[in-house]
Amino acid sequence: MNTATISISETKESAPPRARTQPPAPREGAGSAFADALFTGVTRAAAILVFSLLAAIMLSLLAGSAMSIKHFGANFLVNSEWDPVKEDFGALVPIIGTLVTAGIAMIVAVPVSFGIALFLTELSPKWLKRPLGTAIELLAAIPSIIYGMWGLFVFAPLFMEYVQPSMVKVLGGIPLIGAVFAGPPMGIGMFTAGLILSIMVIPFITAVMRDVFDLVPPMLKESAYGLGGTTWEVMYQVVLPYTKVGVVGGVMLGLGRALGETMAVTFVIGNAHRISPSLFAPGNSIASALANEFTEAVGDLYTSALIELGLILFLITVVVLACSKFMLSRLARQEGTRS
Repeated sequence: MNTATISISETKESAPPRARTQPPAPREGAGSAFADALFTGVTRAAAILVFSLLAAIMLSLLAGSAMSIKHFGANFLVNSEWDPVKEDFGALVPIIGTLVTAGIAMIVAVPVSFGIALFLTELSPKWLKRPLGTAIELLAAIPSIIYGMWGLFVFAPLFMEYVQPSMVKVLGGIPLIGAVFAGPPMGIGMFTAGLILSIMVIPFITAVMRDVFDLVPPMLKESAYGLGGTTWEVMYQVVLPYTKVGVVGGVMLGLGRALGETMAVTFVIGNAHRISPSLFAPGNSIASALANEFTEAVGDLYTSALIELGLILFLITVVVLACSKFMLSRLARQEGTRS
């Protein structure tokens, strides 16, 4: 070994170790402490404001409906009469209409939204993905009253002339199911309202599903495809298990929108306070009853009954939210147990 090599080796051995770069220490001082305290106070105040608003809404609904609750009691929930002249009010018809129309909307919207999200994330060519995604976002931005006007003047006449007669002819004679699809084709009714609602909630559910599907690591999907999995197998066995929490959240978001929708349902549901086994018959929902009658309510009991309808809708929304949180927590616990 020559002298140059020895000197280089001695230099390397004798050189002090290189100091590691340390992150800068946080600033200390009165200004930084004040900013942190201010930020904490503002965020805490915002959180308290949310709970305060919810409590204020709940208390105002309870106060406004106190007369109706005292007068009708629990019978208000099971009474199907709605007679302002005799001051005999019941919430059964609006409750059934709200649940039925929201159920129809979700039965139609969930599979359609899943198909659109699947196409956008896995099957769509690049040149079509952006325009189609933009179209979905535009559907979500359309005001509900536009959906209602379109449903009343365009969709309902076409549905009455071309679709309803065929459904009555094909499904009307089936035992048990036939009563649900019986009756004269009028175009408007609970079934039409449910279809309009499904069109309204599809963009919201699709947007959530598309975003959560995009969060799946590409390596997982590529591995499944490499093992010979089809697109459906990859979605059902890889993507859905990975994103089920987000999918459930998106579905519950759409359900909340369907339960509380007002103007679109008011245009096409028929606004009739009667119960019929047929989905083609006119009905009513809580939101449409409030929109139609609140400004015309005469008398304290009439107004109080309408406010109690609003309280019932608020409680239904709370129950749906609680059920969604319970489902999400169970899914999270299952994921933690498996991992």
